[in-house]
Amino acid sequence: MAKRRGVSYKKRVEEVNRIYDREAKRGVPNREIWRRHIYPVYGISERTFYNLLNASAEKKNKIADDDDIRQLLLFNDDDYEQ
Repeated sequence: MAKRRGVSYKKRVEEVNRIYDREAKRGVPNREIWRRHIYPVYGISERTFYNLLNASAEKKNKIADDDDIRQLLLFNDDDYEQ
């Protein structure tokens, strides 16, 4: 049975990969990226860090065009007068 991944997981995957891409361009080693930038914020193990990097290659983990996010954007604060 396949695991269901929520929006928060997908968001974490994108954020970790954004940080990784930024630091990898500067030439920082993977363990340093995890130790200085990922672990203090997300509190995940190094193995989980590598799993999140691997998960980014899967199309199902993209949230930009997800219906879940789009549904949240249907309502405006102006629609509700108090």
